[in-house]
Amino acid sequence: MSEPFPPLPDEFVNRLGQIIPETQLASVLASFQQIKPTSFRLNSLKGNAENIKQQLMAEGFSLQPVSWFDQAFTIPDEQRRALTESDAFYQGEIYIQSLSSMLVPIVLAPQPGETVLDLAAAPGGKTLQMACMMSNQGALSAVEPVKNRFFKLKTNLEQQGASLVKTYLTDGRTVGGKCPERFDRVLLDAPCSSESRFSQLDPRSWNHWSIKKVKEVAKKQKKLLLSALYSLKPEGIMVYSTCSFSPEENELIVNHALKKFGPAIRVEPIQLPVNNIQHQMDSDIVQPGLIEWNKKSLHPDVINSIRILPNDIMDGFYLCKIKKLTSFK
Repeated sequence: MSEPFPPLPDEFVNRLGQIIPETQLASVLASFQQIKPTSFRLNSLKGNAENIKQQLMAEGFSLQPVSWFDQAFTIPDEQRRALTESDAFYQGEIYIQSLSSMLVPIVLAPQPGETVLDLAAAPGGKTLQMACMMSNQGALSAVEPVKNRFFKLKTNLEQQGASLVKTYLTDGRTVGGKCPERFDRVLLDAPCSSESRFSQLDPRSWNHWSIKKVKEVAKKQKKLLLSALYSLKPEGIMVYSTCSFSPEENELIVNHALKKFGPAIRVEPIQLPVNNIQHQMDSDIVQPGLIEWNKKSLHPDVINSIRILPNDIMDGFYLCKIKKLTSFK
């Protein structure tokens, strides 16, 4: 008989029961025991995507296309190590990244020629994806305050040929004051408690977790979101995201910004702009943002944010798209 999986923290499971619809809770809990396929993107900045794909197939990789993103594929987890030892990996022609993470730049939709900010950029997967979407045309600023993560970011950007990106070793909480209303689009994939990365295959994945930790990181997230909004031009778009389930890190952060800026900002409905995404992902795992938590009502616009519930291929993620309607000055 196989050994039972070590249990997730009781407090975390109890909170999930308050966040996740009852009809999805069992499958969400089951996802913490699953080995998911490895997902990756082809890097259009380093060569012809079709050629890269054909080379990987010739090397024996079992590529499964992702219907909603033609640059993305999955392979069985047992092929992951071989992929990290492939020429395509060393040449920067591919980038290993979770499918849920790939959704974030897709929702932001940066365009060639725009001025874009990635406010918490390391290790750089979303920055690189945006550079591809912008065809290396425009200005993309990537901010990271932690020195070792900053140099990892720079290495990834250089390896992948993202020449439009300028990197800044600085605290994202200061950027809004230094660069007010400078950017057409802003991405804030905020540092979080990483609850969606918990795995019962590795109990160390939740060693750091506590409600105290959630509340501590929420304070930083709140300041980062305000900084992001100050740096955004009027009529600009930003996306706030985390890989956490906790409303303290998600809906409550957005609710705070709505209370502070009132009619100057609006939470936009998220139309996942890719073919067949609801079919492949199963619409049951796309949950509207909560508008009540701990018996406290939140701003009704928060319902326009979404939570991606984890399953056998997707990780949990929270996404909120905000439009800045007028200047804060």
